Amino acid sequence: MLRLFLGVAGLVVPLGLAVPSMAAVDIPELVSATKADDAAAVRTLLEAGADVNDAEPDGTTALHWAAHLQHPEIARLLLEAGAVPNGANRYGVRPLSLAAVGGNAELVATLLEAGANPNTSLTAGETVLMTAARAGATDAVELLLEAGANANLQEAWKGQTALMWAASEGHAQVILALVAAGANVAARSKRGFTALLFAAREGRTDVVQTLLEAGANLDEQISINSTLTAGGVEQRRASNAGLNAFLLAAGSAHFELAAYLLDRGADPNTDPRGWTALHQLSWVRKAGIAGSNNPAPRGSGAMTSLQFAEKLIAAGADLNARVTTRPPAGITGLNFIGGTPFLLAARTADAELMRLLLEAGADTTLTNEDGSNALMVAAGLGTSSPGEDPGTEAEVLEAVEVALGAGLDIDAVDQKGETAMHGATYKHLPRVVHRLADAGADIVVWNQPNDRGATPLGIAVGMHRGMNILSSPVTADAVRDIMRSAGVEPTQ
Repeated sequence: MLRLFLGVAGLVVPLGLAVPSMAAVDIPELVSATKADDAAAVRTLLEAGADVNDAEPDGTTALHWAAHLQHPEIARLLLEAGAVPNGANRYGVRPLSLAAVGGNAELVATLLEAGANPNTSLTAGETVLMTAARAGATDAVELLLEAGANANLQEAWKGQTALMWAASEGHAQVILALVAAGANVAARSKRGFTALLFAAREGRTDVVQTLLEAGANLDEQISINSTLTAGGVEQRRASNAGLNAFLLAAGSAHFELAAYLLDRGADPNTDPRGWTALHQLSWVRKAGIAGSNNPAPRGSGAMTSLQFAEKLIAAGADLNARVTTRPPAGITGLNFIGGTPFLLAARTADAELMRLLLEAGADTTLTNEDGSNALMVAAGLGTSSPGEDPGTEAEVLEAVEVALGAGLDIDAVDQKGETAMHGATYKHLPRVVHRLADAGADIVVWNQPNDRGATPLGIAVGMHRGMNILSSPVTADAVRDIMRSAGVEPTQ
């Protein structure tokens, strides 16, 4: 169920695999008739004495195929003729597991009445109840529970339960059935997720409501669970540890759900990982981060990200909250520590979000702990991969205008000796270079080496970043033009 990451583990059911051989594989006639959904042929073969449990080379019988193809009538004929209800093929797959995939209640009932084990599982521990819950087959789930299926078993791979699978897939009615049967809403997977956290990440509003009404804790967070490897070495695996349902929903662009959680009492300023939902919006809105270039989350609902920002602010979100731990926002040279929502919006050249925060009263003069202001950041300071990091040249120009309009110091120098002009050359944006010069950037201030000995011209001409030397001749020409206009002979 984890695909972040964090998707539900798929049921792998090998049936009738081809066997590489020079000789033709002998497929029992009864199996062939079942595959063809030919109940009359099945009846005729059984009356003629066909072995009902005759199997293909991999151990798959006609009953397996009837269950897989969701044929309750044929399954009943086979069972009445003595088919083994709990027989496993070579892969450990039993008919009830196959029936649960499609969730056909009549078929499930037929197998259970014939003695199929309601706690049947695959080799990795996926129970038939988990399979039916994932499929949203409420009737089948209720039949399994009535027959004695354990609602709290965990599969071996990730320690997930039927409740978690139903929550992730958005099956509220299945949730109700499981909870009524005693499913533990507080159970956690090996990665520290509860059913509520899975539902929040996937944007399942009705499931979240159902779980909260069933006693789930609104403020529960992804925990850090320690596991021992075969060698006895402890591993702590929880890259998202600390996130709660509210931050998971907001971070996955499920803004209506996040707004609902705010209305239920979620803290708009919660920052268990060192940043708030208002910070998070910057990389949710523009997720084209260097090093991954993932698209923005698909999200759900009709509420836009800016409407959600307004909702946060109305709920009391701190406009000037400072980042205390580096967030999962991709590869960048920018120091996030101390950054405000406004500064992080500037990093992605998100002029719309910058304006909203500015109009709401954000203190635009606040810097990160390096002393970098939002104008430097909007211009490109911290850029890791020019052309890949968020912000086209037009978007950056717009963000720079917002920062200039807010009165930010165009000649500010941070603790690394960098200025807005350094930022524009890191991002390879000649039009931004010219705009900063037109706005009065002092060449005496910006034409200085930073703490790595690089001037804006040196950065544009080419400098080693990561495993590459990145250069932009057109940006270098723009810097040279400005220098010559100011009476300064260009030198690196």
